[in-house]
Amino acid sequence: MKLYYSPGACSLSPHIVACEAGLPIELIKVDLETKLTETGEDFQKINPHGYVPTLILDDGNKLTEGPAIVQYLADRVPDKKLVPEAGTIERYHLQQWLNFVATEIHKNFSPLFDASASQSSKDSAKEKLILRLGAVAEHLSEQPYLLGQAFSVADIYLFVTLSWGHYVNVDISQWPALTRYYEKISARPAVQQALREEGLI
Repeated sequence: MKLYYSPGACSLSPHIVACEAGLPIELIKVDLETKLTETGEDFQKINPHGYVPTLILDDGNKLTEGPAIVQYLADRVPDKKLVPEAGTIERYHLQQWLNFVATEIHKNFSPLFDASASQSSKDSAKEKLILRLGAVAEHLSEQPYLLGQAFSVADIYLFVTLSWGHYVNVDISQWPALTRYYEKISARPAVQQALREEGLI
């Protein structure tokens, strides 16, 4: 399998999942400014949307969108229990959290990285982001992971989005529960492996 990624972007979440699952993947770095891969390929021919992640399967099938990719990877190794079993209410809770992180946290970080975004749109996004992070912090003050006692791919995706805070002046230390959660996940060997492989540590 080939994973097209950009260091520290949301593609870090499937990278971490692959490390947690022990799945071999070939990493192909993408320059999101030029839309070229490190081998000189036109990335927009691979993913017309022009953003990471993109996963190319061994049979040539292609998956885009992080929440879909992390579930696909985790389902390859059910013994690792990175996702609840399909059809269970726990699996729908996982999908609920993946959607929440994608639409309420990830997307509210996006304008903060956009040099062309107006200050008012940045302020609005940050205000929404603070509210959402506060709600997640309250949830995590009562249990170790988003799904309760079980670590899952939703935690990996949330961890990656939380890692963006220091780039855009969103300090998660105002929420002790989020700080503890972030540090706990950061210490996982698979997370450290992915961070090293992307040159982030």
